[in-house]
Amino acid sequence: MIVRHFLSWAQTANAAQRAEGAGALARAYLYSALDVQERRDTEIALMSLLDDPSPLVRRALSDNFASAVDAPHALVAALASDQSDVAAPVLSRSPLLTEAELIDCAAIGDAFAQSAIALRARVPAGVCAALVEVGVREAAISLAVNPGADLPEFSMRRMIERFGDDGEMREALLSRPWLPATVKNDLVNATAAALSAFVVDCGWLTNERVERLSREERDKANVIIVTNAAAHDGRHGVRELVAHLRASRQLTASLVLRALLSGNRDLFEAALVELSGLREDKVAGLVRDFRGTGFAALYDRAGLPEKFLPAFRAALEAQREYGDAQDGEARLSLVMVERVLTACEEINGGELDKLMALLRRFEMEAALEEARAEAARMAAEASAPVVASPAAPTVIDTSPIIDMAAFETELMRFAA
Repeated sequence: MIVRHFLSWAQTANAAQRAEGAGALARAYLYSALDVQERRDTEIALMSLLDDPSPLVRRALSDNFASAVDAPHALVAALASDQSDVAAPVLSRSPLLTEAELIDCAAIGDAFAQSAIALRARVPAGVCAALVEVGVREAAISLAVNPGADLPEFSMRRMIERFGDDGEMREALLSRPWLPATVKNDLVNATAAALSAFVVDCGWLTNERVERLSREERDKANVIIVTNAAAHDGRHGVRELVAHLRASRQLTASLVLRALLSGNRDLFEAALVELSGLREDKVAGLVRDFRGTGFAALYDRAGLPEKFLPAFRAALEAQREYGDAQDGEARLSLVMVERVLTACEEINGGELDKLMALLRRFEMEAALEEARAEAARMAAEASAPVVASPAAPTVIDTSPIIDMAAFETELMRFAA
């Protein structure tokens, strides 16, 4: 009888009154001790309110039933398919919506609805994959920042493929507590592409110089990623990343040589395993005897440049003498680079000029890194007073230099 009076009253009440009444009826259904018939009548009345022309009424239902575990499933499903401001509370919190229903709502929803799904306390992997594939940028960002989202690796890589040129998207992914090494690599590549385009558009550098800078900075970042992968996932993590680098045509001789000269033997051996198809133990044994013909045969089978063989042998010799990466840092060792340079200079008759140019760039980079580290140490030890700035300093435009430093810093941040 009370429900019938409510339906009669609702025909003449204004939208605000109907919304308040709908909320009261929903709470009565959820929390009052109704008998079977009263509960059935109340459910019918609630379902009839889904046809109310005012979104205020339907929003009141959505707010009250959003977290309820004993709400009518049909009612919740209908609210989830309503306009976004009505559907959002249910989409973001309802425990009744199945994975299939959430995927369907994501497919037909706008950015508001998709973001509501992406921010649920727990988002299953299937829903994540659907949102990444059909969702808009805002939904993808919401998914990336949600620690409760079970984001598979392939979904994260798909996000970068779709929205990698967006800085906010990259930052959102970077905020996740742990990222697979392959995803870090894709983030570095996306960042390098965006920064390279910016530098070229500004006219600071030529396309060719930016391409070389970008390639070398990506290689530097990849050595850091490999070092972290080895620490986190061991050899398996390194092998996965190397396979990804090969598939994406990033597994170059210069990258492998850089890793070796940075004291990282894991990438070198994993690359030989990946490229040669031989077992890890077989490769490790041949690498130990790097002066022998077996290693030369392995090197040739891996398809690495023949002219680089002396450099790799000299690098292995230097690593045997100087050990692994200094203090766990994934940066070029100046003493190892100089050792390889000396060895290659002794046998160079002009056919190693390209290799020598690469090694000279490594030498410059290693010397600069060493100088920076030493300068930082000296500055920390210094106790001299701060010198006041001149009253009228000369203004010099150093924006290209600043941005080149920022280029490196940005890539390293995504690699770490």
